[in-house]
Amino acid sequence: MRATTTALLARAATCALAAGMLFSTVPAFAQADAPAVEEPASTDVVVTGTRMGQRKAVNEKHTADNTVEALYANDVGKLPDQNVAEAVRRLPGLTVANDQGEGRYVIIRGIDPNLINVTLNGQTLPAPEPSGRQVKLDDLPSAMIQSVVVSKSLLASQDANAIGGEVNINTLTAFDRKQRLFLDARASAGYSNLNGKTPWEIDGQIGGRFGAEDQFGAVISANYSRRPIESENFQATTAYTVVGGVARPDQGGLRDYNLVRTRLGIVGNFDWRPNDHTKVYIRSSYSKFTDNEYRDQNRLDAITFTGAATGTFTGRGAVLIRRRQEDDNTKSVTAGVDTDLLGGRLEASGGWTRAVKLDPLRSEFRFRTGNNAVAGSYDLTTDQPYIFNPFVGSDLTKYIFNSLNIETRQAAEDLWQFRADYTHPIAIGDGSSIKIGGKYLDRHKTNNQDRVNYGTVSGAAGSASFQLPSVSYVSDTNFYDGRYTFGPRIDYDKARAYLAANPGVASITTASTISDTLASDYDVRESIVSGYAMATLKFGGLTLIPGIRVEHTQDKTKAKIVNGSSTTATDFNSFGEKSYTDVFPGLNAKYEFSRELLLRGAVTTAIGRPNYPDLAPYVITDTSTPATPLITIGNPALKPYKAVNLDASIEYYPTPEAVFSAGVFWKQIDNPIYISQTLGVNGTFGNVAYTNASVTQSINAQDETLTGVEFNAQYQFTQLPGFFGGFGVSVNYTHVSGHANAPGIRAGNLPLAFQSRDSGTAQVFYEKYGFALRVAYSYRSKYLDLLGTSAATDQYTDDNGQLDLHASYQILPQVTVFGDATNLTDAPWRRFIGNKDQLVERERYSYSLRGGVQVHF
Repeated sequence: MRATTTALLARAATCALAAGMLFSTVPAFAQADAPAVEEPASTDVVVTGTRMGQRKAVNEKHTADNTVEALYANDVGKLPDQNVAEAVRRLPGLTVANDQGEGRYVIIRGIDPNLINVTLNGQTLPAPEPSGRQVKLDDLPSAMIQSVVVSKSLLASQDANAIGGEVNINTLTAFDRKQRLFLDARASAGYSNLNGKTPWEIDGQIGGRFGAEDQFGAVISANYSRRPIESENFQATTAYTVVGGVARPDQGGLRDYNLVRTRLGIVGNFDWRPNDHTKVYIRSSYSKFTDNEYRDQNRLDAITFTGAATGTFTGRGAVLIRRRQEDDNTKSVTAGVDTDLLGGRLEASGGWTRAVKLDPLRSEFRFRTGNNAVAGSYDLTTDQPYIFNPFVGSDLTKYIFNSLNIETRQAAEDLWQFRADYTHPIAIGDGSSIKIGGKYLDRHKTNNQDRVNYGTVSGAAGSASFQLPSVSYVSDTNFYDGRYTFGPRIDYDKARAYLAANPGVASITTASTISDTLASDYDVRESIVSGYAMATLKFGGLTLIPGIRVEHTQDKTKAKIVNGSSTTATDFNSFGEKSYTDVFPGLNAKYEFSRELLLRGAVTTAIGRPNYPDLAPYVITDTSTPATPLITIGNPALKPYKAVNLDASIEYYPTPEAVFSAGVFWKQIDNPIYISQTLGVNGTFGNVAYTNASVTQSINAQDETLTGVEFNAQYQFTQLPGFFGGFGVSVNYTHVSGHANAPGIRAGNLPLAFQSRDSGTAQVFYEKYGFALRVAYSYRSKYLDLLGTSAATDQYTDDNGQLDLHASYQILPQVTVFGDATNLTDAPWRRFIGNKDQLVERERYSYSLRGGVQVHF
């Protein structure tokens, strides 16, 4: 049962949405099909896709009973955005956490992505990441999707595991199209400014309805993209020392990422509608994401400064190469039926989904000098903390082999799930109904990591004989538009070959190899049985949807104890088990003053289950017998997060294609999970007795609270004469503030992770005479990504503002040419510690261009 929370009256809200590039961004009703919107007859060159999508989406928002946002594809279903996360970041209150300049995890109203439920065609998606429950939305190409619906207030029929909200991704079916048969295809190629290389993409889909009365439907779609990426990263430090009012870093470096990222998406959807009252379907999909990465690094640490803000320094140099391969895939098959039954409507479905994250290789070589072996100049008055070129003209024989790690990882999550929902009309009010249902979800999540660490060997024939010049080369020394000169790089394959031919220059570091191989392994089984009842009560302009949901959760976990007797062959030897039952009441309400003006409100409850590695009962002991042993343990007794959510909004629809909305929201979250370190502990860990130990463990803290406002405006000036009727604007803005109370972690109010106080998107668009142009600017302010021991050590991802452009022209009713420009502002990914002047790292990607053609029959 949920913990007691303070009963507060607050309003909370949601808003309507903003049109995304080539997408209509408006809420959609999560329960039933919205009324159809009549499409105009196609005469000459007519832009029907985006504009008609907007009209349908606005109509769905108008009929929605809960608080949602949505994206809808145009007729061809394509976006300039690379993936689903990139697409949804244009919605009100939504931002993303990035990787290599692309969106990866969706963030709703500043809530941790681990607390967001992601579904595909109504079925929960698994998370391939080993560290948590967050679903990688960059695995899914944007071309796979027909629509994305984001629920900000939950109905009792939805999974309660969605404190942040629910993201439901839908793929195209044959009955979504007006045409009996259709064929779409698109091809594009581009230019990335930073590396001068050409990304490209192709996709297509074919489908239609067939049979005597068009009762059968099938759609097959496929997408493939290949994107060579370079990013330039200036690395600073997380440890600054202030001298004479100047913050001095203890290390810094240059990191050059070069990788090839590919995506493959395949969808097969099949439908049978034997009559007007029955739908039988199969939804299947396969998505694959790969990264093949080289990261070259020039690094400096142990710095000694000779001046204050400017001067010269000496330090220890290092040259590194990281080789990383990633191969993720997700498979999904769902079968279902919707049919009339006993005067009501039965919806039943079940399916299997498997997500795998495979890292065939994660490996890094390091060559390093002794202390004070390199020198250079610095300038602490710049955005990057100092300017240095210590590797230019230096003696590379001073760089000797220091370390090598070779790692493979595999995380997998299997989901079996079945649900049934039954809706029946009741003779109360105007078209009211009741709905009952249940769901069973069985989850099996595993993570396995194997690692070998190599260190130095003393003696003349040892590591000192393995020097950098034997495996180094110089390539592409220009960095940050010539601001820095990148030094020598390591040929990874050549270094591995040298080590294989000269095994005496390195030796395995046994203790760290055993710990790194065992510590991250876990096996978690989770089953959730749920049931609910809700009513949709309509009285004139008033709609009330009260509901209650009950979920029973059972966890069984396995992990490993790491102590002095462990070997790399140690199997699972630590076990945990826990079960609990929770009740989730909720109420959604809507009042329509007129067709154009309405109010929404909701009071809902939700849960956030702990991350898998936090639940795993692992124990990592310190085998080096220090004065203060370091112990790290899992916590299978963790309580889940519990939340009470309030939403309220007002919406105005002056035309079928326009919406204005404003709203407020409030969340009270109990039992948030934080990492705690306790000093001076006496006890037995891993079957070994310790005194004065430092114990690190995830624990439940007290609570978190956040409050926010959202505004949205979308309008097309169709009433203007001639050419001017094609102009339109779309603007949304969200402000969120919140804090956590965690006395066992840190005194005072704590900032919340991933919470950008301000976010929004502004778009100006033109659509008429077959021509479409959109200029979109998306912004989010800084957010916390790592909580420190004090505000001075909190680490933040800095604010980000990105400008994108899309243009297209329909040269024939079936043929459209298009062009995109992305990140025209060269928006960097920047992190800092304490304050913005204390840089942790700054990564840039520059702009990219793309052009292509799409056909639609």
